[in-house]
Amino acid sequence: MKTKLTNLFIATTLIISGVSCKGEKKNEAEAAPAEEVIEAPAAAINFTVDTTASMIEWTGKKPTGEHTGTIKLMDGSVNTQDGKIQSGSFVIDMTSINVTDLEGDKKAGLEGHLKGEGEEKKDHFFNVAEHPKATFELTGIVEKEGKTMIEGNLTIKGIKKNISFPATSSVEGDMMTLTSEVFTINRTDWGVNYGSKSVFENLGDKFINDDIELKVNLKANKA
Repeated sequence: MKTKLTNLFIATTLIISGVSCKGEKKNEAEAAPAEEVIEAPAAAINFTVDTTASMIEWTGKKPTGEHTGTIKLMDGSVNTQDGKIQSGSFVIDMTSINVTDLEGDKKAGLEGHLKGEGEEKKDHFFNVAEHPKATFELTGIVEKEGKTMIEGNLTIKGIKKNISFPATSSVEGDMMTLTSEVFTINRTDWGVNYGSKSVFENLGDKFINDDIELKVNLKANKA
């Protein structure tokens, strides 16, 4: 009997641990009120974002699986001094939403839904016809628990919220590179509510997770 109880306890612990790990958010970026954008010192060196070599990777999840994709940057600049970022802003091309885990009609269908193609679906997700651009403007850079945290105002669908995420950056010659860790935002903070069980009731297992995982890969050339 004692052995059975011990085995049951171990099994229960493993199940709870598995659920906890599965639901763990990666570097959750809590949305806060927008803050004042920082300006670079006069001596800062300006770098222009290489839009052909920069992108944001995304992952969206639901009970039955997940989808992955990319979004391109259409403009941006970063100012550095002594090899460290001082300020910057980026324009995100929401019309470039790309799904990377599907092909053919399924790929085109999901991309169209995310972009809001079709009158009945235009505001389900990002409604790029009305909001073709998103922006990110740096408001601060801090060190936290041994990591460099990039703070900034993220504007999506006209809604501006301040977030922070961990990233590393380097300057080599005339090129600057910034790479973030995977971090998580809650899409409903920017009014992207489709399929959210925190917004709509009685969705059963047909909901889509509120959390979106993002990873920034940015390269910029000396202006």
